[in-house]
Amino acid sequence: MSIYMKEITDNILTADTGTAAVELCHKNPDIDLILMDIKMPGTNGYEATREIRRFNKNVTIIAQTAYSLEGDMGKALDAGCDDYISKPINHNSLMRIIEKHFPNIRTMISG
Repeated sequence: MSIYMKEITDNILTADTGTAAVELCHKNPDIDLILMDIKMPGTNGYEATREIRRFNKNVTIIAQTAYSLEGDMGKALDAGCDDYISKPINHNSLMRIIEKHFPNIRTMISG
């Protein structure tokens, strides 16, 4: 995933748990995009998203999961995610989703 993101930023932060993701967001209020894995140890991605939304309404959160079941997208959106992508992540699909939320990103990549 980091390889895909290096096309658009050099500043990539990672967290192994939902609790760590919430802490990273508290410490870095200028984060503008989160790729939130739904299945994580401890606090899952749904709960981490709910916690982040309590103090950051503006960050774009894209849920990602390898365990895509019917209704997962709705659960992610209900938790506060802005979008959803299933694993394995397709590069073009991810870039389309990111461009949807950041329309000027293509200009930044190419110029």
